[in-house]
Amino acid sequence: MSASTTDPTAAPIAETVASLMPRAKAELAELVAFQSVADPAQFPPSECEAAAAWVADALRAEDFRDVAVLDTPDGSQAVYGYLPGPAGAPTVLLYAHYDVQPPLDLAGWVTPPFELTEREDGRWYGRGAADCKGGVIMHLLALRALKANGGIPVGVKVVVEGSEEQGTGGLERYAEEHPELLAADAIVIGDAGNFRAGLPTVTASLRGMTMLRVQVDTLEGNLHSGLFGGAAPDALAALIRVLDSLRAEDGSTTVDGLAADGRWEGLRYPEEDFRKDAKVLDGVDLIGHDAVGDRLWARPAVTVMGIDCPPVVGATPSVHASARAQISLRVPPGQDAAEATKLLAAHVEAHTPWGARVSVEQVGQGQPFQADITSPAYTSMAEALRAAYPGQEMQAAGMGGSIPLCNTLAALYPEAEILLIGLSEPEAQIHAVNESVSPEELERMSVAEACFLVNYARSRRG
Repeated sequence: MSASTTDPTAAPIAETVASLMPRAKAELAELVAFQSVADPAQFPPSECEAAAAWVADALRAEDFRDVAVLDTPDGSQAVYGYLPGPAGAPTVLLYAHYDVQPPLDLAGWVTPPFELTEREDGRWYGRGAADCKGGVIMHLLALRALKANGGIPVGVKVVVEGSEEQGTGGLERYAEEHPELLAADAIVIGDAGNFRAGLPTVTASLRGMTMLRVQVDTLEGNLHSGLFGGAAPDALAALIRVLDSLRAEDGSTTVDGLAADGRWEGLRYPEEDFRKDAKVLDGVDLIGHDAVGDRLWARPAVTVMGIDCPPVVGATPSVHASARAQISLRVPPGQDAAEATKLLAAHVEAHTPWGARVSVEQVGQGQPFQADITSPAYTSMAEALRAAYPGQEMQAAGMGGSIPLCNTLAALYPEAEILLIGLSEPEAQIHAVNESVSPEELERMSVAEACFLVNYARSRRG
């Protein structure tokens, strides 16, 4: 890659990062090999513990002080380290997470999910390659490039979370109990991404999230559908009615009492581009109405994450006594996730038919986030992205996903500027089968982060 000639520090940084890319690939392969899904019902906790130990060792190798594996209240482990900067320099917190989503359908992966594999398109495939083990490597690359070119001009704190994908809030609660630990002048969240590969983008907003498990019970036990079907209330049918009530005819989310008419005023997302990015099948309509940006970044969105019911293979002619589902609700900025949770639970109870018994259990929650992209740190980031992506200007987009820690950090450190960057552009297919990272994006974003730290230190001296 080439760097902008207007920034004399960018070219040597870019050259160093390029030389480090083979090492980055090898390290990312080591990280991806850990099956670090933070759910002991699916993968052994030792996989997360091993990933945390890997990150801790990497920080120690870079001369970080106070490196610690923190036991957080949800049972997960976060990794922390501190690297002092020059006297009077600001402190920047770099964030990523090592836990990953489950691999989902193993048969759908072209190559093994926990084995980093370079395919013919040049991308590196594996679960967590972009979200967010690649973010860990991005931070390491940026710091190594600075060390090789005059030193790191700021104090650096690094925290790598171990349960972000579960939304169980371990690191948030730990930070609230130890508010001095993550205090910084600026915070770089390396868990977002460009609007598309090659277009440098900061994330201006995040939707919040709530997750509920809903169980419907109607009978003491399953019944023969021939003898009892037609009068006996079927719990699975009742659950289907409940889930269907959460969508309007056009597929848009409808939760009683929850506003769903927000507008996104930033970067436009053409519908034809979205169809391509989402790989929507020919002839299938998108759901919802109005601009795609409105639907993705400014409005709530419900998703049925899973249903407990008999599989088709081996099914018996039965009226079902119980059925269960897990649903998530993405909550846009301007709405409170706790209030949205109450409205969602009330909606489920109100729309459960036939007097069926329904229970609702909350299993995760995080608030939405809105960044102030007019703050001084964003000027430093705009310059850095211009250097890493010559000929391109920084864009601002929303992200429909959630990073609950952002609001915790904003509340704990109201003077800190929070920036969201990362590797999760559309082709990365995060959370889906065949997740991948673009090595070019990893290289350029590492250069951008390094240049940002230089620019930010310079701006604070001025």
